Amino acid sequence: MRLYAPEFFTTGFEVEKEIAIAFTRYCLPQIFFLGLFTMLGQVANARGSFGPLMWAPIANNLVGIALFGGFLLFSSRVSLESITSRQVQILGWGTTVSVVVQALVLIPVIKRLGIKLRPQWGLEGLGKSFGLAGWTLLYVLISQLGYLVTVNVATSAAVRSAQEGITRGVGYTPYTYAYFVMLLPYSIVTISIVTAILPHLSRLAVANDREEVRLQLIRAIKLVGVITIPSAVAFLFFGPLITQVIFVGIPSEDSRYIGLVLSALSFGLVAFSINLILIRGFNAFEDTQTQVISIFIINIISVALSYLFLNILKNQWVTVGLGGAFSVSYLVGLLITLSLLKKHTGAIKLRDFLGQHLRLFGAAIGVMAPLFVLIQYLNWSGVELSPMARTGELVIVMITAFFGYLVAGRAAGVEEISMIGNLRDSLIRRSSNKG
Repeated sequence: MRLYAPEFFTTGFEVEKEIAIAFTRYCLPQIFFLGLFTMLGQVANARGSFGPLMWAPIANNLVGIALFGGFLLFSSRVSLESITSRQVQILGWGTTVSVVVQALVLIPVIKRLGIKLRPQWGLEGLGKSFGLAGWTLLYVLISQLGYLVTVNVATSAAVRSAQEGITRGVGYTPYTYAYFVMLLPYSIVTISIVTAILPHLSRLAVANDREEVRLQLIRAIKLVGVITIPSAVAFLFFGPLITQVIFVGIPSEDSRYIGLVLSALSFGLVAFSINLILIRGFNAFEDTQTQVISIFIINIISVALSYLFLNILKNQWVTVGLGGAFSVSYLVGLLITLSLLKKHTGAIKLRDFLGQHLRLFGAAIGVMAPLFVLIQYLNWSGVELSPMARTGELVIVMITAFFGYLVAGRAAGVEEISMIGNLRDSLIRRSSNKG
């Protein structure tokens, strides 16, 4: 805890320190079960079963909703000063139970695929795995060190702000909330696509069909961009509106601040998604070593900018600056990863997908910018609306933006946009048939 939140060990933050240490202890078992989930999920993928990686996290969420819903139902309003050790245990162990369920529900899936799970003692046959895993562990270590800096900087900014009498918005919590919102399109679309193509990429790599690997990666980048680009533009223009609707139970000042952090993170969403796709290219060739260089440079940039913003920005804006540091690091990191991957696939150049991405950006901005201006003109964003009215505002904006984006994207000649259009037409047909 001293590494992640050293400010909690200063005078006046004794309660925060004790609660943070308790949560850490209760959540540590998640490390093993997250690893088990990943291993079993990848085994299922290798056998062509992609669904489990999608619905196992849903089981996690359902258990979490049930546990935490019960907590909210039977617990009175809690705060740092009033929360009991039993309540901390319920929250900590409840989170861990959700992760345990996420991992264990995959065991029947693996058995149905004809794979027998049994312990095998000894290290025989693990030499190659250890070699690959060593670099993967280094990759994770570098990522965690970068994460540690983010937590450290955000916590320091929160403590400094508290000392100045600023208690709304700032700190690591709004960064986490904004980051999770940004991950929604990334998790739903990017991870789904790369999970589906990795076995095929691996087969192409074994066959030494490098050109086809390159083409498949470019195709995946274009497909993912159809969703991540309008998502990024929506987060940029409507970040505070989105977070005010999602985080309806917290003070509006806090939820708006989360939206500002989300807007800062939006600049890096597309590059972040492309980077994951390219990393899967390295994985297809069993090259875990080279990708360490990429994540190292990304984290060096992020760490440097994080400390820079901590020292030059006002304390209440440091967390927003962390979102900017994330975005800049992945924008630069994308260029690094592209240059490193060419030894396996040949050059994947920006022009291979940049034209399509620019058309998508043009379509998204062309639709959403006027909506943003209209909202500002009507002064909706500055008025304290009821949660229902705010939700209605967001629904109107998103529906208008969605259909406008489809029309503008097709007009711009983006072939991949038909994927969304076909989904829309299918939903309309189903609705008509039911009617």
